[in-house]
Amino acid sequence: MSELVEVVPPNIRRGVVFFVTALGAFMASLDLSIVNVAFPALEHSFPHDSRAALAWVITGYSIVFASLLVTGGRTADRIGKRKVFFIGLGVFTLGSALCGLAPTVPVLIVGRLVQGAGAAALLPSSLGLLLAAFGSERRSQIVAQWAGVGALAVATGPSLGAALITAGGWRWAFFVNLPVGAIAYLTGRRVLVAHRADTNRPHPDYVGVVLVSGSLAALILGISEGPSWGWTSGKLVLSLVGALVVGAAFLVRCRHHAEPVLDLNMFQSRSFTFANLATLLYSMGFFAMLLGNILFLTSVWHYSILRAGLSVTPGPIVVAVVSGPAGRLANKYGFRSVIIGGLTFFVTGLLYYALRVGPHPEYLAQWLPATLLSGLGIGLTFPVLGAGAVSSLHPERFAVGSAVNQTARQVGGAVGVAILVVILGTPHSLNTALTSTRHLWLYCALMAALSGVAAVGIGRRAVPVAAVTPPVTATTGNPVEAVAS
Repeated sequence: MSELVEVVPPNIRRGVVFFVTALGAFMASLDLSIVNVAFPALEHSFPHDSRAALAWVITGYSIVFASLLVTGGRTADRIGKRKVFFIGLGVFTLGSALCGLAPTVPVLIVGRLVQGAGAAALLPSSLGLLLAAFGSERRSQIVAQWAGVGALAVATGPSLGAALITAGGWRWAFFVNLPVGAIAYLTGRRVLVAHRADTNRPHPDYVGVVLVSGSLAALILGISEGPSWGWTSGKLVLSLVGALVVGAAFLVRCRHHAEPVLDLNMFQSRSFTFANLATLLYSMGFFAMLLGNILFLTSVWHYSILRAGLSVTPGPIVVAVVSGPAGRLANKYGFRSVIIGGLTFFVTGLLYYALRVGPHPEYLAQWLPATLLSGLGIGLTFPVLGAGAVSSLHPERFAVGSAVNQTARQVGGAVGVAILVVILGTPHSLNTALTSTRHLWLYCALMAALSGVAAVGIGRRAVPVAAVTPPVTATTGNPVEAVAS
């Protein structure tokens, strides 16, 4: 085993380490919400490309990120977190440049795939570096602060993205990452130290990554292109059968590989299984709602991108405010109670959208109440789902369990956006667009309700959230899900 002493020199300013690692997480989190806001501008810039094709700008990122997240963390453990952090940072920044310069939609999608690979390397390694710089007594506190940076990115993404796009066009939603990446690289080279690398560990299953990516891509392709191909066409059947066959091969490989993409043994835990099922179903509605709301505001209410971005901002702000107290409520009353309570608020907000929002803009009376209700539900639900997923695992499995939960979220998001394309279609009138969006909100509410049914299977007993903080040496997912306090 090649080993480096994992010691933080006394002259290193830990605040700078936090700044660098949190900056990487901020980039990856910010890019998700910015791209949603940029979607109407992309439709305007590429009028000859279908909405199904443009949706790959979002789903492609999610597929690659989901497929590589666990493997990215294990690679960091094997060859060194510092090395993988800089690789991820460079790949993400390169992908951002490619997206910003893209002359066509296919090039833009390739750039997003590159971004997804970079983010999958960046997030787990950045958290590992951060935890190594602080003592175990501050671990829970520092991860919560790091998670807060991700929440800040989500909260500011719509308004910041709308401002950038309004000022310079959709390309600046990606170009903004270039100076941020440069700052993180130049600062990180001076303060981040090398960590213990276990080169004797088996290689992660990169073939498994290819299999799961291919399976998900075939599934998304079949769903999103179903309306144009025809739901009984040979191409659709081939796509869905291909997804099932390749997906089955992936599961067989996971059962036999020493470092699988997905450790199937963790699903022997009932709470882990149902929490990830609930996350998957919830994400299928949640991500569809995020994009659908922006499209509604710009196409039905004819809001500018800036106004639409500002209009959806109160929801993420509520999420950021509520996420911390949600963890404390889960400690006191149990994961299941808080999750189902949050889902109730979320479903209520979605039904408010579907039943009250009309064709004419009435923001304060129609939109804002639904946004606040759904934001409250999201803040109570997502962090606690993540913590509930890992709470029943052995402490050594907390981090990889959190990564699996984040993977479930990204897979659900990719499927949800593909279903959005089917539900919204290409409306040719204001009434058709309004009706389609109402159907979308009802679909999102249904997914949230099904998530609540799955959440019943999560253990009733509350586990202190501080106990599920990922260890330094393990793979980690999004800490917003790993630590909800």
